[in-house]
Amino acid sequence: MTSPLREIAFDTETTGLDWSGDDRIIELGAVELINHVATGRTFHERINPRRAVSAKTIEITGLTDDMLADKPFFEDPSIVDALLDFIGDAPVVAHNASFDRGFLNAELARCNKPEIPLEQWVDTLDIAKKRYPGAPASLDALCKRFDIGLEARTLHGALLDSQLLAEVYLELRGGRARSFDFSDGVSAEDAARFREARQRPTPLPSLLTASEAEAHSAFIEELGGESIWAQLKA
Repeated sequence: MTSPLREIAFDTETTGLDWSGDDRIIELGAVELINHVATGRTFHERINPRRAVSAKTIEITGLTDDMLADKPFFEDPSIVDALLDFIGDAPVVAHNASFDRGFLNAELARCNKPEIPLEQWVDTLDIAKKRYPGAPASLDALCKRFDIGLEARTLHGALLDSQLLAEVYLELRGGRARSFDFSDGVSAEDAARFREARQRPTPLPSLLTASEAEAHSAFIEELGGESIWAQLKA
């Protein structure tokens, strides 16, 4: 029996773009996936970054200093421990993963927590660029490509973006048909039975009329005895 694949679609919102400097995470969003499909389990928290949010971030996310003032710090167990428990050892799926990985690992280092290693991350930006070389590969562009609704995305938000990312990731991995795997949880014999084509006990009669069959035979005669049609007829 094949074990189900558990992954986490993940997104952050931050005070700015420099994870190696003074910028900090202000919002976390994560969505649990089993075999590339969202299960409904999510993680979402806003965080007091101990510094001012940039004007650009406010414009993009709508999150202001006042809105974050009463939120817990990242090192609060309700944030860092709960997030690490939610992720576990599952692969972490992110769009432009180096950005989210840099910020998350910087926050974990400040808490003396182990970083999430590079090999645990899956970057949907890299996947999209390889699958559609030269095409726009932003999350918005991929949502439009896969006809994933963006009506609710008037502002960037970590949970909403991770939910959109989960849908994009499923499409990048082959779409919804990819999740139908008859071999999961069943024996090889049962899986083969699911895939076996059923035959009609009595073949359907030909839909060709007599004149059509006669014209077809005449056409084969014109092709000569060496043609594949003549050999099949024989």
